[in-house]
Amino acid sequence: MATARKSPKQAAEEIVDDIKAEAHKRSLEDDIKILQKEVQRLAEQLTKTGRHSFETARKAASVGAEQIKSQGESAYADMRTGAENLEAQLTQAVREKPVTALAMAAGVGFLFALISRR
Repeated sequence: MATARKSPKQAAEEIVDDIKAEAHKRSLEDDIKILQKEVQRLAEQLTKTGRHSFETARKAASVGAEQIKSQGESAYADMRTGAENLEAQLTQAVREKPVTALAMAAGVGFLFALISRR
């Protein structure tokens, strides 16, 4: 059996090819590691963005609730003032014209009695 010997040029080319293949393999492994790190950083950034969005929405809801509460308190105060004014006017009218007020109360009572009979 004859074994073919490689020329020095062929042996050098094989060595260069092996080095290139090894370098390419290392390059791919490094690229994969870099991609894994970048994906992890992207996931962390998305988490931070989600937290920020949640905080922003929570703050906006809190501000809206405060505004609604303020408006409700203002409306309650207005209604209360209106009721107090009406009470004062009725009290004054009864004091000025007690007989008229008594007659009106009797008439309203009579109407309620008629309505409740039916």
